[in-house]
Amino acid sequence: MNAQPRKRFAQHWLQSDRALAQIVKAAELSPQDRVLEIGPGTGILTRQLLALAEAVVAVEIDRDLCDRLVRKLGNITNFLLLQGDFLDLELDVYLQNLPAFQNPNKVVANIPYNITGPIIEKLLGTISHPAAKSLDLIVLLVQKEVAERLCAKAGSTAFGALSVRVQYLAECDLTCTVPAAAFYPPPKVDSAVVRLRPRIITPPAQNPKRLETLVKMGFAAKRKMLRNNLQSIVDRDRLIQLLEQLEIDPQVRAEDLSVTQWVVLSDQLTASP
Repeated sequence: MNAQPRKRFAQHWLQSDRALAQIVKAAELSPQDRVLEIGPGTGILTRQLLALAEAVVAVEIDRDLCDRLVRKLGNITNFLLLQGDFLDLELDVYLQNLPAFQNPNKVVANIPYNITGPIIEKLLGTISHPAAKSLDLIVLLVQKEVAERLCAKAGSTAFGALSVRVQYLAECDLTCTVPAAAFYPPPKVDSAVVRLRPRIITPPAQNPKRLETLVKMGFAAKRKMLRNNLQSIVDRDRLIQLLEQLEIDPQVRAEDLSVTQWVVLSDQLTASP
């Protein structure tokens, strides 16, 4: 019996061979790679990963799908399936006695769109608390609008707090778009494949926690000038003076500052409280 997508798990089965090929190409897989797949679903992507990587660890929340995956792929020696919610899962604990699957270096997944933000935060960490173990590459199929925000450049309307937080921790690029018709059932929006290469911007912020706060407050009301959004935590006149020293227009809005400029502004505020 065919598996039926469940709304409560935000399941949409990818059915496009072209989209699958684009995801696999973006992952740049080699026989030495150990891959983590979040939400393998029916295993259509999993099969391709298993053929190219040293090992694949898949985490699936749906018990019925786990049974199906065991029947289909359970005899493949480089495959490990874990049942549970990825956001709650302590992966290292599960893998501590399984050396062949330890320390995945890449993530490749078609993830539930309703938890995209929490998944990315678990994989990358935050500005003030980056992930303890850095991955080589993260390839995700996400909502197109989210992919555009992740990869947006300063000055564009899509550039926001999410852009700064993620781009501080990773290089981001949108590799291709995937139409809604490529899924069953089709979601209400188009999707895109996004590729994240974890890193910490150089030089890093002197006070990452302060940078995190500045970014949150700076984008609180995108239509307002930065000096107005930050006036509750930074003296308005002092901020204008700092912006002028950095050769930034005092009437600038949050989306006009690049990630590097956000770091420099945070460092200047840290250095001269």
